[in-house]
Amino acid sequence: MDQHVARWAAFWRTEPAFAPEVEGALVRMKYIQRWLDRADAAMFTDTEDGFTLQDFKTLHVLMVQPWPTEATPAQLAEAANVTRAAMTSRLDRLAESGLVTRQVDGADRRRVLVRPTPEGREMWNKYIFKGIAIDQQALGGLDHDELIQLNALLRKVLLALGE
Repeated sequence: MDQHVARWAAFWRTEPAFAPEVEGALVRMKYIQRWLDRADAAMFTDTEDGFTLQDFKTLHVLMVQPWPTEATPAQLAEAANVTRAAMTSRLDRLAESGLVTRQVDGADRRRVLVRPTPEGREMWNKYIFKGIAIDQQALGGLDHDELIQLNALLRKVLLALGE
């Protein structure tokens, strides 16, 4: 990363708009995210149970989204940042595997509620701690105080973006 930033800095030496600190921060954040994405994907390569990264992500949004342990397919699609059609396909797979149930809402028959089954909760638990270990490995070079500082700085960036 340092070489990349140095090459860009040399190239843009006379351009006052170029900020090597910005380039360095953004390139490093992108690299960290790619590393995490690859590590997450590797965790689900050739699983004995056939469970996929998409399966996990779908169960994950169900388990941690604002409506604890039940949601509509539309709410899950929004939380997972996928289309409703993609969420329907994901839920079909999880329902066929016995990991979620879909039931008509008794209070509003137009709504379908998705809930994890005990097997779904068990499957989510099986993989969530593996994911946590990957996340901790990614930031393992920082001590506790540095993580607090990093969080504060990233929060400041997101607030400036209006997020």
